[in-house]
Amino acid sequence: MRKLRPHYTIPFMCHMVNVSPSGYYAWASRHPSRHAQEEARLEIEIKAAHKRTRGTFGPERLQRDLAAHGVKAGICRIRKIRKKLGIRCKQVKKLKATTNSKHTLPVADNLLEQKFRQKPLIQSGSVTSRTSLPMKAGSIWLTIRICFTEKLSATPWDRESRRNWS
Repeated sequence: MRKLRPHYTIPFMCHMVNVSPSGYYAWASRHPSRHAQEEARLEIEIKAAHKRTRGTFGPERLQRDLAAHGVKAGICRIRKIRKKLGIRCKQVKKLKATTNSKHTLPVADNLLEQKFRQKPLIQSGSVTSRTSLPMKAGSIWLTIRICFTEKLSATPWDRESRRNWS
C-alpha cells in the first residue's frame, strides 16, 4: 500500500482489500514483534556461524554450533532463515578417476618380475566337523570337511557308515 500511496488514497485502498483505515494505520505504526526481532538477530548469527564454519555446516551442525555460542534456535527455524538468506553448505566434491585403463598405449615391461601371490600359512591339511541331525526315522550325520585348498565337501552319513568313521 505504501508503494501505491502516490496514486491512490489510503481509504480507497483499504476499501479494496476490505480493511478499515484505522486498522491499517494501527498496523503500520506497530513495532516489530518479539519473534520478528529475534528473527533479525538470528539472521546475523546464522551469517556469522556460516562464515565461521567456512560454509561447510548443514542446519543440524549449524544448530549445535549456535548452541555452543549461546544462541538457541530450532532446526526448522534455522532451515527457514538459511533458505531466506540463500545460504547453502558446500558439497563434498566427488572423486574423479584419473586412471584410464582402456587406453591403447604400450604398457611398460615388468622389470622387477614381481609376483603378488601369497604363500599359504599351512601347506596342507583339513578340518572336519561332524554333527547329527535328528529326523523322524532316526538321524542323519552331516560331515563337513574343509581342505586348505578351499574345497568344501559335505557328505551325508547314516548309522552304518558312522561305524566306519576313521
